[in-house]
Amino acid sequence: MNPTLDQLQEARMALDSPLFSGLPGDIEVSFEFFPPKSAKMEAQLWDAVQELKPLSPSFVSVTYGAGGSTRERTHATVARIIAEAQLPAAAHLTCVAASKDEIREVAEHYWEAGVRHIVALRGDAGKPGAPFTPHPQGYTNAAELVAGLKEIADFEISVAAYPETHPEAACEQDDLDHLKRKLDAGASRAISQFFFSPETFFRFRDKLAASGIEQKVLPGILPVSNVARARSIAEACGTAIPDWMDGLFEGLDDRPAARQLVAATVAAELCRRLYAGGERDFHFYTLNRAELSYAICHMLGKRPRGEGEQV
Repeated sequence: MNPTLDQLQEARMALDSPLFSGLPGDIEVSFEFFPPKSAKMEAQLWDAVQELKPLSPSFVSVTYGAGGSTRERTHATVARIIAEAQLPAAAHLTCVAASKDEIREVAEHYWEAGVRHIVALRGDAGKPGAPFTPHPQGYTNAAELVAGLKEIADFEISVAAYPETHPEAACEQDDLDHLKRKLDAGASRAISQFFFSPETFFRFRDKLAASGIEQKVLPGILPVSNVARARSIAEACGTAIPDWMDGLFEGLDDRPAARQLVAATVAAELCRRLYAGGERDFHFYTLNRAELSYAICHMLGKRPRGEGEQV
């Protein structure tokens, strides 16, 4: 992709001026949460929702476990966010261990609760390395799930994209072709798996264009404060963690405040470089904590629509 004049000027400003000075806040943001497993975790999640709501996210999403393991908690969390926080909330839905009739029932319950946006995923088997086995009466992949959901109701649908190729894909082009099938089936956007190099996303963006994919793909951002945890997540989805990241966090195990500062700096610089490359829409994997995502949005010029706004 050839840079535009505006992007070249933006890149020059990023080099010549303080990185985060004078940004107009012309970005859209969205946030991902996971359903809480205890009252304490629910309080933490709700604190995060309250803190991030004033940034006026375009949507927030709530993840979903296989086989009903978090189905009820996901539904309750999404319904509460819509009813009490009055934020547009997307519910994750997977193909794992569910028949088409079961998925229809879940989707209809979501629609009744006011959910109009679904993040449609094939889902994983649950055990590392275990192959995905479709339910005998279920959907075999996310493209089929998208098509099925569009028949149930007029959902807005997001799907997953993999800048570093899904681990199970036969090859890079096969993965891109599968993404195109999901979008052609009715999805309106894709959300990328997290990555740690802006060049990774820019190369991916070029490949999307070459494959005829025109729908928006949001860069997924994971602010990392615990490298070990991030590594375990990354290994499951084929994301490379650069060696320098271990060095940055070395010696900070017992210094949580310093870890937070380092994490915010690393993720904010990634977003700033994506911004210089023309990206204006960011999706944050919050891990149910607001501090890092809020700080990064602030550095990018995003400000609350109303200071002191309460949920």
